[in-house]
Amino acid sequence: MNKKLYLLTLLLLPLVTFAQQSGNIKSTLEIYNIETDEREIVLIEEDHFEAPNWSRDGNFLIINQHGKLYKVDLKTNNKTLINTGFADRCNNDHGISFNGKWLAISHQAESEPVNGEPAKQGSRIFVLPIEGGTPKAVTPNVPSYWHGWSPDGKRLAYCAERNGEYDVYTISVDGGEESRLTTEPGLDDGPEYSPDGKTIYYNSMASGKMEIWQMDVDGANKKQLTNDKYSNWFAHPSPDGKSFVYISYHEDQGSAHPGMKDVSLRLMNLANGSVKTLCSFTGGQGTINVPSWSPDGQRFAFVSYQYIK
Repeated sequence: MNKKLYLLTLLLLPLVTFAQQSGNIKSTLEIYNIETDEREIVLIEEDHFEAPNWSRDGNFLIINQHGKLYKVDLKTNNKTLINTGFADRCNNDHGISFNGKWLAISHQAESEPVNGEPAKQGSRIFVLPIEGGTPKAVTPNVPSYWHGWSPDGKRLAYCAERNGEYDVYTISVDGGEESRLTTEPGLDDGPEYSPDGKTIYYNSMASGKMEIWQMDVDGANKKQLTNDKYSNWFAHPSPDGKSFVYISYHEDQGSAHPGMKDVSLRLMNLANGSVKTLCSFTGGQGTINVPSWSPDGQRFAFVSYQYIK
């Protein structure tokens, strides 16, 4: 990653975060139906929340807000706090295992001391029961940002910074040694497993611009899938594996994915590579960072934003 660009990103993102956290933002939790091309509003608050997951039984969504996770019931639209124990500084990288029993979270915590080096503060991945409970640490190192469960529930995929480079890694859900899958200079982020467990989709700066890529689960056979004027992030494969939805910034953002930008949600058909623009709005960071498809594959959830002052 270009160090000057990386430092600029670090300087700019807190400004966006402050605006979002200061009560200046209206957040709208929405559902998009790909069969009817209709948008349905689930929840609106004059506050900042992010990153919906859709439960495997189809009954609720999970969002993060001010470091905590909440369940939004799709019958009543009521929002209730999920018990995440000591983990009260969760970010927007969280998601549900394929069997629906476990929740992975990324929580600001201390790393484990290694070779006598002092612990560091940063995002660390934990897992806990879907109904809530005490989180169990998975990644010893920070920062680590969760993005995908393997379909068999045995491994997690995530973005991590090690020695100044952000790359894609996987690790056993029980912890242990992590496997690095990308090595090209520049940011690699947003890894997510295909439903058959054979492919990982991710976004990468490997071509010099942020695009969607795919690779085998061992890191082999990397292939660029998008190549257009947009800055493309966070590919989420549909439950049938035939397409993926992703977010496109209308203007190139380099390695950054800020909030409050002009964006579109788009759908790529994996059989022929065709792309359909579904909807456009103000969003970006927090809109669709993590898996959010409904179990039937007809809908997905996302968050749009508006300034209110």
